[in-house]
Amino acid sequence: MTKRPATIPMVPNRRAAGLFAGLALGLAVLAGCSSQGASTDCAVDACTVTFDRGVDARTTILGIEAKLVGAEGDQVTVEVAGEQLTLTTGQQAAEAGGFSVTLDSVTDQQVKIRVARNPGS
Repeated sequence: MTKRPATIPMVPNRRAAGLFAGLALGLAVLAGCSSQGASTDCAVDACTVTFDRGVDARTTILGIEAKLVGAEGDQVTVEVAGEQLTLTTGQQAAEAGGFSVTLDSVTDQQVKIRVARNPGS
């Protein structure tokens, strides 16, 4: 009787490459998004940002910085991609640096905006 060394099943290269690519993408998304006084919910080309009021609220999303400058009533001033925008709930999207920005909601505690890449930008 001949003893053979135990073999360890190998993960197919394609499967390993897919797993590695998925992990790398997940780490890149996490590394590319930082926040202070804000939370984000992002997809491939759009993010919803919820800013806390009363603090220096800012975040980096989609390769740009977005920050809350001020809020009074239902009117909000934000800076997105280096451009200041004054937004009102329900108005059409404003343009800033190849992105469209809309104001979703304003409360005493938070401001919620949506930032999306413009097609072709």
